[in-house]
Amino acid sequence: MRDTLKTAYIIARREFAAYFATPLAAVFLTIFVAATGAFAFYIGGFFERGQANLFAFFAYHPWLYLLLVPAVAMRLWAEERKSGTIELLMTLPVSPTEAILGKFAAAWAFIGLALILTFPMWITVNILGNPDNGVILTSYIGSFLVAGAFLAIGSFISALTKNQVIAFILSATICFLFLTSGMELVQNVLRSWTPRIVSDAVASMSFLSHYEEITRGVIGLDSIVFFASLIVFALFANAIAVSQKKSA
Repeated sequence: MRDTLKTAYIIARREFAAYFATPLAAVFLTIFVAATGAFAFYIGGFFERGQANLFAFFAYHPWLYLLLVPAVAMRLWAEERKSGTIELLMTLPVSPTEAILGKFAAAWAFIGLALILTFPMWITVNILGNPDNGVILTSYIGSFLVAGAFLAIGSFISALTKNQVIAFILSATICFLFLTSGMELVQNVLRSWTPRIVSDAVASMSFLSHYEEITRGVIGLDSIVFFASLIVFALFANAIAVSQKKSA
């Protein structure tokens, strides 16, 4: 286990550095920081609300991730398959699990860096008033977990295709379904032709419901288990897809 984590760490460190070898890092970080600020101030009505909190700031994170995270995830394996470097990777003394954990950790850390760069928002709201910093902290944790779940799904989809555009579209679509599964519109449609137990099960898988609970300052065990289980399951499926490629 220790050797697996050590190898995964080496891969993660290399992959993380690789992000900054291309314009991808600067573009992603700039768009994310600018978009979160724009949504909070212009669409969320940050100043019009007259409240010292970051509710308007965090409310739009899942919707931004819906486009930005699949854009990061689509290159994790699709690019390797298209360029043929996945065959080289599979000949190295690196297990699929180590490669997957390393790539995922690097991408998740990269998104975490984007979140850290929004820290001036936290400082600003503390200057303007006396916010509940505990709620803000849990909201950052919730945002990071949602990003991780999106990324795990995107990584799995990326391992299934050589086409990055297809990987992006499929990842964004699946994440959108998870995101909206608890909305009243979706639930009304489901209840019209499925048993209540089915609609309730679908609602329990809503990213938005779990995220909104966390942004209220409540880090429930069910939400943590939900996101952790989904990430583990998606990475397990990712490992199966990569292992099949290795054995082919």
